[in-house]
Amino acid sequence: MTGGALAVVRAGALTTVQDLGRPGYAHLGVPRSGALDPAAVRLVNRLVGNAEGAAVLETTLDGCAVRPGRAVTAAVGGAPCAVRVDGRPAPWGTAFRVAAGSVLDVGPAVRGLRAYVAFGGGIGVEPVLGSRSTDLLSGLGPAPLGGEEVLPLGPGTDAPGPVDAPPWPGPPEVLVLRVRFGPRDAWFTPGALRTLATRAYRVSPASNRIGLRLEGPALERALPGEPASEGMVLGAVQVPPDGRPVVFLADHPTTGGYPVVGVVREADLGAAAQAVPGTAVRFVPVR
Repeated sequence: MTGGALAVVRAGALTTVQDLGRPGYAHLGVPRSGALDPAAVRLVNRLVGNAEGAAVLETTLDGCAVRPGRAVTAAVGGAPCAVRVDGRPAPWGTAFRVAAGSVLDVGPAVRGLRAYVAFGGGIGVEPVLGSRSTDLLSGLGPAPLGGEEVLPLGPGTDAPGPVDAPPWPGPPEVLVLRVRFGPRDAWFTPGALRTLATRAYRVSPASNRIGLRLEGPALERALPGEPASEGMVLGAVQVPPDGRPVVFLADHPTTGGYPVVGVVREADLGAAAQAVPGTAVRFVPVR
């Protein structure tokens, strides 16, 4: 089957094209970017018969609506939400067919924050540095959907993938983040490290694809001033002057000048993608 087009009917609050990102360019100041919930991307792609790294749509909070120009296999996962095709209910979390010219409407998240929409053949925008991901920090990749775009679809198959009813983890009631202290934990008092390990935080509404901003007790500095700017990694827990931690996510800057008290395990960051404002957050120190 040849590629087709995907017309945007409703863009939603923030809908972007995402795949598994563009690692390996931090030395050029380019973050990895990519989907905030990579496990969800891999699964929706398997559902429609794509390679796991094919580009999908990542919606935020209120979904989106699109109209494919050819019949296509689709799957919606990530945050649970209502799915409709031409106003009729369609399944969430498994593959289904969308006829040419029909409107696929992905509704607001019932729980969680970000839904992922895969199409057989993937979203066929031109890759930049090996990835089709939208990077909100650097501006690389396609712009967030605005409401009237027509996105290309890659060549797809008529059959869904071999997985038809996989289990999906629910959005977290409490976001548990395993953290390894360092490299700049010496910039904080012993009491601050105990605070991070024992006190509860909450996800701030100011969070975005760059970082998970947290509300809660401030971390007291042991040293004055700020360290020299240095490289940042995915999951770094940076602490700005107000003392409230920020956990860096996919579009994080590649350098920063505030001390990093610890680094969260990458395996825990997918759940952070679904943590709505107000979600309780606990840090668990690990070695």
